[in-house]
Amino acid sequence: MLNKKSVLITGGTGSFGKKFIETILDRYPDVSRIVIYSRDELKQFELKQKYPESKYPNLRFFIGDVRDAERLKRACEGIDVIIHAAAIKQVDTAEYNPEECIKTNVGGAQNVINAALSTGVKDVVALSTDKACAPINLYGATKLTSDKLFTAANNIKGKRDIRFSVVRYGNVMGSRGSVIPFFIEKRKTGIIPITHPEMTRFNISLQDGVNLVMFALGHHLGGEIFVPKIPSYKITDVAKAIAPNAKQEIVGIRPGEKLHEEMITETDAMNTIELGDYCYAILPSVLLSHKTDDYIKHHNGIFVPKSFRYSSVTNTQWETVESLRNKIVECVDANFKPL
Repeated sequence: MLNKKSVLITGGTGSFGKKFIETILDRYPDVSRIVIYSRDELKQFELKQKYPESKYPNLRFFIGDVRDAERLKRACEGIDVIIHAAAIKQVDTAEYNPEECIKTNVGGAQNVINAALSTGVKDVVALSTDKACAPINLYGATKLTSDKLFTAANNIKGKRDIRFSVVRYGNVMGSRGSVIPFFIEKRKTGIIPITHPEMTRFNISLQDGVNLVMFALGHHLGGEIFVPKIPSYKITDVAKAIAPNAKQEIVGIRPGEKLHEEMITETDAMNTIELGDYCYAILPSVLLSHKTDDYIKHHNGIFVPKSFRYSSVTNTQWETVESLRNKIVECVDANFKPL
């Protein structure tokens, strides 16, 4: 799928970007070019040590911000595929710095779309979050706006051979700033801070997130929001898995946090089809390029029930303390042991 193609990853030095690069090099050894586009020169330097130019001549590193439309357009020249992973992601950071979050997550998204339309890109997949579903914080609101921009971009492509779609998933195990590495660090104190004892979240590994993007690239017609079928966990079970002997201290829900997360609301369900056991696809509300029947036939999908709602608390798949421990060893730290 990506052999002989040129791929650009915005936010390419982040947790997702690094795993995506690793996966491309493993599965598609004949990829023409991988462009890592990010604004952090230190992280690019560190990544260059792992992938030296002498051994990986097809990797390119571009210092740039998705806010910079001209720089982004230059980076997209000759690119076939864009994976848009750059974002301001911390909920509390976005609440305190709303304008900066909007500039990156909304303005940056539109810049990616414009650059893709201007340079002959064929496929664009943008990363979203469960917080974009019925958002109550600014981060979620900006990502919902971004989702809408990317799905609607298919309506302005004209005769260009390009497809835009989105992947939406939950908490990524071990990603920077996520709960698992936070709890692993906090267990040294003997106290694990719990926001709320009933809190639940969706759970996905970094590799499974990459696999979903690959699935979208291989199957999208354009305009879909792909949502994987993944398990949920209780935040208290994560604490037990990491530090069973530590005290759990209730500290209260932070500003902008939900008790439970959703990825598909009852309203979304009216436009949602089920794609077997792997995922769902929320279809665009405005259909210009394709009809609903085109999506159903292409994906061999069926509509979900009208009352359907995909929430972390009503999910039918659940992680246990033991399964969480196994996945932490597999996906986060091979030397992990509960304390």
